[in-house]
Amino acid sequence: MAAFENAETEETLTCLLMTLYHPDQEEKQVFRDLSFSQCQQVRADDVIKFGRDSNVCHFSLKDGRVSRIQFALQFFRLCNSSEFGFEIKNLSKRVNLTVNNVELAYLNKVDLPETGIVSFGDYEILMEKKGGQSEDYFEIRFELANASLLLDTDFSFHQPIPESDTSSPTEMDENEWEKAQKGQAG
Repeated sequence: MAAFENAETEETLTCLLMTLYHPDQEEKQVFRDLSFSQCQQVRADDVIKFGRDSNVCHFSLKDGRVSRIQFALQFFRLCNSSEFGFEIKNLSKRVNLTVNNVELAYLNKVDLPETGIVSFGDYEILMEKKGGQSEDYFEIRFELANASLLLDTDFSFHQPIPESDTSSPTEMDENEWEKAQKGQAG
């Protein structure tokens, strides 16, 4: 029997890539306790907390305006599926958390989409899930953004752009139409 036939197949880990932005990062170093550009393995049954209290939170943010515990992430298996996902829960009583323009008050939670923007205060976090098979562990990887993520990624509804061509038809209500007709007749 060949050695590769006895070798266990290694399961890939689901990875949550978190690209972080804060406008004062360069000056205040609010992400200084995070390890960037390397995967950090986490037990699947751990609830991962983010906030300013490094005694309670797995990942701390060095900013007095951040709540002691700002939010939590929990890994889970989708019902009747081999797919894994993450849910995010707002644990701040002071600041609402926004996930793709959906505002979460204290203790509200939602499932994270495959790709989404999470924001609170001046913080912006692009979260991207890369699938894996392991049900025992997952990975978190932090990257630092140099510019606002909300400007790069627009999850909002677009406003219509007015046409600059004045020869195109103009929309008007009944009263405007009647005034226009009277003006042409007179």
